[in-house]
Amino acid sequence: MNEKAAKKKNAILSIIKDLEKPMRSSKIARELLSQGHDISERTVRLYLQEMFDAGLIEKTDKCCHRITERGLCEFEASKTIERVGFLSAKIDQMTYRMNFNLATRTGSLVVNTTLADPRQVAQCLPMMQKVYADGYAMGNLITFLAPGERIGQLTVPEGMIGIGTVCSITLNGVLLQHGIPTNSRFGGVLELRDKKPVRFVEIIMYDGTSIDPLEIFIRSGMTNYIGAIKTGNGRIGVGFREFPSESRDMVEAIAEKLEKAGLGAFMCIGRPGQPLLDIPVSEGRAGAIVIGGLNPVSILEESGFRVHSRALSGLMDFGRLFHYEEMGARLQQFL
Repeated sequence: MNEKAAKKKNAILSIIKDLEKPMRSSKIARELLSQGHDISERTVRLYLQEMFDAGLIEKTDKCCHRITERGLCEFEASKTIERVGFLSAKIDQMTYRMNFNLATRTGSLVVNTTLADPRQVAQCLPMMQKVYADGYAMGNLITFLAPGERIGQLTVPEGMIGIGTVCSITLNGVLLQHGIPTNSRFGGVLELRDKKPVRFVEIIMYDGTSIDPLEIFIRSGMTNYIGAIKTGNGRIGVGFREFPSESRDMVEAIAEKLEKAGLGAFMCIGRPGQPLLDIPVSEGRAGAIVIGGLNPVSILEESGFRVHSRALSGLMDFGRLFHYEEMGARLQQFL
């Protein structure tokens, strides 16, 4: 494929991906023209057919098109250099898009989605629930997505389920609604001894990566949740946040309300301008360590089951979530 054609195909994938809904070729052609691409609707249809044959897009009713998981991977691979810092931008985007109301416990929040075999989930269920019980998860809520369900650009394949866990970026959105801007600095691996945080052993800055750090740590075998739940000695995924020091008392009050709503995730909140676990904090700000949302499903990877996880996969209504103790009963419908 020549460079000119490749750029136009990537532009088409970008348009379909960003709008997150099936699109007709005529709509795609208009979007391309508005972006300065000199291309006819007929040429767009030819490109769409080639991309359909390659499995990059799929057709829906009324001759509309949407991107597939394969297409999403192809698009992201072609944009790796340009996407450095993409994660920080996506964090900001999702923070503004969610509308969860803590007072009424209604609205949408940010979730991560993991695609897994329900039989393997059943085998790991006791340990996954223990991650929640020991406080190593983002609150105590979870959900399942059935085959064929779609969230963001992710569709659950036949024979699998989607495990939706609350993303810690939900905290950013809640704090923002209370007038508190939050800076997400990095994701890290936190070492535990006797169930107490000791030190960071790995960190990846959010503005220097195109992939969520916890996805990397979990897939690379750098975590040890099984050790954490069995002996209290292990390594778990966390995030590091900063917020204005003047808002610290309000953050603590909001943290208590989040806990009652099943969304508690603050492991510890530091003092204004003081380092937190040897991580320096900017003057006029306070640091906080928050639990990683993907932590419960990491048990599957540590048990030898390869799964596909996507952090910040999309928004989900709070009403879809249920307490982790219900997982066993709800999983039966998929077995």
